[in-house]
Amino acid sequence: MADSELRSAPGCCVHYTNFLRSQKGILLFAEIIFCLMIVICFSVSAPKYSSLSVVELILAVFFFVIYTCDLHPKIRFINWPWSDFLRTFIAAILYLTTSIIVLVQRGHRSKITAGALGLVATCLFGYDAYVTLPWEK
Repeated sequence: MADSELRSAPGCCVHYTNFLRSQKGILLFAEIIFCLMIVICFSVSAPKYSSLSVVELILAVFFFVIYTCDLHPKIRFINWPWSDFLRTFIAAILYLTTSIIVLVQRGHRSKITAGALGLVATCLFGYDAYVTLPWEK
């Protein structure tokens, strides 16, 4: 029994590394990193704006785990391409709005940094929404 587990383990590792090297894996990992940096910057200067980043961080980690473990074909009651598109599209709009509000208010350096990172996250989420848009054929 231990031999069969050892033989199946490299297949799992190959699947994980293949996803992490794919475009979607890189985008999700970058979204997680940007959300984490924005949460840190907002928690220092303007904690009232950090809830958006916390929610998007949780959702990005959730989708990252679902796609990395290859659970999306097994859970069929959710339309994963459309839910991922809606997540990234709404995140892009909310990050754009929040970043503009934060940058107009001016303030502490970490608040300006969070606003600038929010604009970069807007581009990242927007690109991810464009890439994952499930076109009906």
